Amino acid sequence: MGYRVVDTDSVEPKPDRPCECRKLSKPGGLDAAAINRFRAEPGEQLPLAYHYHETQQEAFYVLSGTLSVETPDETYEVPADDLFVVDPESPQRAYNPADADGPVTALAIGAPPADDDAVAYDPDDE
Repeated sequence: MGYRVVDTDSVEPKPDRPCECRKLSKPGGLDAAAINRFRAEPGEQLPLAYHYHETQQEAFYVLSGTLSVETPDETYEVPADDLFVVDPESPQRAYNPADADGPVTALAIGAPPADDDAVAYDPDDE
């Protein structure tokens, strides 16, 4: 058996990200799923780019604020305590709108973990 408690605030944010991103998988010893905690100020997006994953399912659980998720068909507004799920090959861009009242904090959970699975998506190419 194995157990771990991870102080998420002690995990250093990744540099060169559009918002604060704390990668929690490695500190938690996770190998079957990826988990990241994002905190985005108004006007910041969570991913590096509008993208999709080839094999990974991704879920965003909103801890505080309201997360906006742009897709090719519509933009979803996901309030605190709601979950937004993205299937493989489904383009999305999660962000906190510039006119938001404050930051948004969300957990992003992906399975299977896939470091090189993200594919940039350009909606203008449709």
